[in-house]
Amino acid sequence: MTTDTLTPARSRVGAPARAADARAAGSPTAPPPPLTHRAPALDGLRTLAILVVILYHLHVPQFEGGFIGVTVFFVLSGFLITTLLLGERRRTGRVRLGTFWGKRLLRLYPALLAFVVVGLLLWNWVGDYKGATFSAGEAAFIALTYTGNLFRAFWDTTQGVFAHTWSLSMEEQFYLVWPPVLVLLATLRTRRRWLLTGLGALVVGGSVTSWLSYRTPSGGATPDVYFSPVLGVVPLAVGCALALLLDDARVRVLAAGLAGTVATWLGFALLVGVLVWIDDDWTQHAWTFGVVLPATALVSALLIGGLVSVRSPVSAALAWTPVSWFGRRVSYSAYLWHPLVIALLGTFAIGVWGTIGLVAAVLVVSIGAAYAVEVPVERFRKRLEARSAVARATAAPAQGPVEP
Repeated sequence: MTTDTLTPARSRVGAPARAADARAAGSPTAPPPPLTHRAPALDGLRTLAILVVILYHLHVPQFEGGFIGVTVFFVLSGFLITTLLLGERRRTGRVRLGTFWGKRLLRLYPALLAFVVVGLLLWNWVGDYKGATFSAGEAAFIALTYTGNLFRAFWDTTQGVFAHTWSLSMEEQFYLVWPPVLVLLATLRTRRRWLLTGLGALVVGGSVTSWLSYRTPSGGATPDVYFSPVLGVVPLAVGCALALLLDDARVRVLAAGLAGTVATWLGFALLVGVLVWIDDDWTQHAWTFGVVLPATALVSALLIGGLVSVRSPVSAALAWTPVSWFGRRVSYSAYLWHPLVIALLGTFAIGVWGTIGLVAAVLVVSIGAAYAVEVPVERFRKRLEARSAVARATAAPAQGPVEP
């Protein structure tokens, strides 16, 4: 952008806009905005995040900090969605919220629906997983209406094998609220610094409120505050702030140099450090939710900002085709299906080899589900988009002036 507001530059043509962006940065070689091209390293980061979550649910030693994986996913969501919205506004001068929500629905809901149907069919075998407090129909309804985080946070309940859909609920609520807010602020020509200030206040306020509202859970249970939107918005807001920062050409110039390299290595090292440091009593401390989780979000943003700004050994490893393929194609499916596989087969997994076998079963089921549900839906969505593009192109001449 050529200004400090969210309003796109006057020039909508690619080369002049990029040149103006570069001049604003004081450099003729300002890097393009993030996600101008796909970032395979971010797909690889998804792979690491989902593996942390799966190994946490399998109670593998040194993976007690499963929240790290969820936090990374939240920061990625905030960053990716905001970057895509800013990019659309830059290219077209507007954001089609209906199209955005339609794409999100087609991307995420069919896979969730398939998972819930299978979970209902297997409820007699998996219904008591982690002490479900709802009937099968109630648990399914909560999962399909994206309200799991609210029920877990404010009514101290759980949905058994559907309980992990609380994080999907948090993201869907974010998709409903943040895009219209961003569009409104852009329409009002809100300055970037004020929006960043607001997001910063949201992060601090959410962190402090989470600390103050913490109540020690019984046994080894996870406290209700962990599932609360008050805490969940913190990593999402951090990701949004990162996207706004990198939308500024001056920041991109800085990040494309030594700062980006340092951010990559520092972010990666600190995430690994948190994973190694956290033990299984993390749920028993208020500072985990008021400090550690928000700090993990900031560290994740450091890593993500570095990965999209500079090439490094870390980004090269994460962009390696098998690693990035799994994150791009299978990570969502793996997140959905792994509790069901664990609930069905967990009692048969004894020792190290049992755990390895269970991980293998999760991978097989996840890949199968991805190609059975997500791939056909994605092809269908692309056909719809192609038809819509043809229809718009055909209708375009009719929008011009009518000849007398």
